[in-house]
Amino acid sequence: MRVGRRSFLIVGALLGAILSMQAWDGRLTGSVQSDVLMPSNPEAYDSRLLSNTYADLTLRSQYFEAGTRLEYLQYPLPGFEKDFRGWGLPHLHLTGHLKSVELTVGDVYDQFGSGLIFRTYESRPLGIDNALRGGRLVVSALPGVTLKVLGGAQRRYWQHNKGAVIGGDITLSIDQWISSMGTHDSQLTLGFSGVNKHEPADGVPTLLRTETDAEGFPQLNLYTLHVPEDVQAADVRVQFRHGGWNLLAEYALKSHDPSADNGYLYRHGNALLLSSSWSKTGMSALVQVKRSEDMAFRSRRNMVGLSSFINHLPAFTMQHTYALAALYPYATQYAPGEWAFQTEVAYTLPKGSLLGGRYGTALAMHASHIRSLKTMADGKDAALGMGTAGEPTDFWPGERLFYQDVNVQLSKRISRGSKINLMYMNQFYDKTIVEGEGGMIHSHIFVAEGRFSLDRSIVLRCEGQYLHTQQDEGDWWYALAELSLRTAWMVSVSDMYNPQGAEHYARAGITWTGGSHRVMAAYGRTRAGYNCAGGVCRYVPESKGWSLSYNYVF
Repeated sequence: MRVGRRSFLIVGALLGAILSMQAWDGRLTGSVQSDVLMPSNPEAYDSRLLSNTYADLTLRSQYFEAGTRLEYLQYPLPGFEKDFRGWGLPHLHLTGHLKSVELTVGDVYDQFGSGLIFRTYESRPLGIDNALRGGRLVVSALPGVTLKVLGGAQRRYWQHNKGAVIGGDITLSIDQWISSMGTHDSQLTLGFSGVNKHEPADGVPTLLRTETDAEGFPQLNLYTLHVPEDVQAADVRVQFRHGGWNLLAEYALKSHDPSADNGYLYRHGNALLLSSSWSKTGMSALVQVKRSEDMAFRSRRNMVGLSSFINHLPAFTMQHTYALAALYPYATQYAPGEWAFQTEVAYTLPKGSLLGGRYGTALAMHASHIRSLKTMADGKDAALGMGTAGEPTDFWPGERLFYQDVNVQLSKRISRGSKINLMYMNQFYDKTIVEGEGGMIHSHIFVAEGRFSLDRSIVLRCEGQYLHTQQDEGDWWYALAELSLRTAWMVSVSDMYNPQGAEHYARAGITWTGGSHRVMAAYGRTRAGYNCAGGVCRYVPESKGWSLSYNYVF
């Protein structure tokens, strides 16, 4: 996608809106983000300079908002090749506000409930932007009632899919109708959502079967699958909050949706999500359960990978920030599905107690457990495949473990300017399920982090990490030292080392922050692996060379 005549006309219209809105005291905001790599092996790429660059511009006034984004990925970073290549203006929107009505024309980001049937969002590290190009109407005319209606074509890299997505959501805040709930610090919310995907039956696969004719002789017959052009999904949810308690129950159902994700099976999809949390000063607890089956919902049925998802299923795993703890990240299994459990408990030992000491001690425990669905297949059902309903499933979890993570953390301030964090994690990771091969990996991970204020303007942060496993590539070590100078400068060095392969992944960098500007320059080698967020993962190949990152917000 390139900036053509039509894009220039749109930009001109936006600039005209900007000039007129500034006369109405409009406020102009924006940002620039550019990540650049100069690889040490430029012969493997089409350019010596690889870059993912984004520039956002938004103008807001009392009644209107206009925005656009320029993306330049003509020579994208490793892991973003092929379909990402290009440049242009993929995002444009104009929003009008008038009392309780809001109307948006252009590219829309939104989410219904937890996103089980609809979520459009942008995640640049993952290369995800599945915005709808169309429109959205939000009406809040009645107290406690919010109605959303939206529709459009979903973005897929530099194009938009043929399938049309139309949806609606209504949220009812019951506590606004019952005054006694507010006086007792209680909130009750009900939500109902519906989404329809209309996609022409183009590119439908054919099925070749060996059958017996009337005389008993085998013959090959070719069948074209009859796929539904309309696929519906519905969601209902209830959320209750009282004091420190927060309870959520949500259920979603999807009609027959044969696609590349489920092997073109004709079966209903469904998802159940239960969440309970409680907190008070110094203590908190969280328990979550999710069962999902065949909930891959895309605007393009023949797609695989990360693009064209209409919905999003949370992973129910901890988003680790430490390098070795994030070495084996889990990706949500949309098809055939999964059972996921997550719990987290945090407690702060009070100051002055025997274990709390002078500054107190924070303890936290987190556990994730994800399993397969239980099948009820006999010898006949196990042979079912494309064009059938597939293997029947039971409600309860199956025998296969996909992922398990149990970790405990301790955070303690040992002086006014010094703090330590310790973590131990026990992890099971089915590499075959997530990456296609590799089997089960069982690892033990130890992390020690210290932050020390050497004086008022110099802070030293150090990390030491160790991962032990007898599978995959074996053990890993990781060390990092980060020195912050006078708040504006930061220098860091790190190394990830694999003794079995005698592989070092060393990196050194310097960062400067001034006002709204942030610049980082580094040189080093990055290990191949998966970059994950919220159960969505993208494979990033190994790279080596100089990197430069610039961020500006105004």
